[in-house]
Amino acid sequence: MSHQHVHEHNHTLTSLNSIFIVCIVINLLFVVIEAGAGFIFNSLGLLSDAGHNLSDVFSLLLSLFAFRMSKHRSTEHFTYGYKKSTVLVSLLNAIILLIAVGAIIIESIYKLKTPEHVSGAAVSWTAGIGIIVNGVTAWLLMKNQKHDLNVRGAFLHMAMDTLVSVGVVISGIIIMLTGFVLIDTFISLAIALLILVSTWKLLKESLFLSLDAVPESINLQEVRKHIAEVPGVESFHHFHVWAMSTTENAATIHIVLKDLTQMETVKHAVKEELCEHGIQHSTVECESPGSHCNDSCCCR
Repeated sequence: MSHQHVHEHNHTLTSLNSIFIVCIVINLLFVVIEAGAGFIFNSLGLLSDAGHNLSDVFSLLLSLFAFRMSKHRSTEHFTYGYKKSTVLVSLLNAIILLIAVGAIIIESIYKLKTPEHVSGAAVSWTAGIGIIVNGVTAWLLMKNQKHDLNVRGAFLHMAMDTLVSVGVVISGIIIMLTGFVLIDTFISLAIALLILVSTWKLLKESLFLSLDAVPESINLQEVRKHIAEVPGVESFHHFHVWAMSTTENAATIHIVLKDLTQMETVKHAVKEELCEHGIQHSTVECESPGSHCNDSCCCR
């Protein structure tokens, strides 16, 4: 790994730490304001959105914790360090969101049976602040969301929250114009469905990564094709790819060489090819032509 790459990686982590801290503070302040307004003006839409925003704050805290854990060095017991904690946190965040969805749906059903008066103006103004807070948070996370599952999850949540706040503003306007207070409950149900849809992909991907599935960012067929084209490679087997964290991937592969004297050259080329496809840590074992792999778990 080059010095420049290490510097950029450390700079990115430091930058993300600062971004997450800022996002946590502004969102926590908004949760207090929104929940207070929800209780005062008896708005389920505001209370449910505040509850979801609180789960987002907790998710941001978990993500920040995972990032800091991933920076710790390896130990004799954890030889990979604590990088996998980022995957586990992504899975935990998805589960938290599913629980929040269930709570919102249960409360919405209760409110449908016993509707109460809601202040449309209070709902609109409070949710309008939410559009600004969630929009700023999503913008802060947007730059790094393409390269990390944790950041992408947080970005999607905040972007979705921005849209949800827009919906709450609309419900407040409808209540002011028509007095139809049930629209607040309907908006809450819509919030729950939107969260469910946005959470599903995060849940699936983080669950797969925790089971050492091939990360979605890696096209295994493309990788196989390029390895087969490396000069000096006769064939390969025992090829496994998994995620060490939400940003780093690893692989093992057995290469059958055409010429054993080219071992170091071929091994370097294979490692470079894997790195080009987003696999930063690889173990390449070379075998001579016609040899038989003695690894009991080797799948040719």
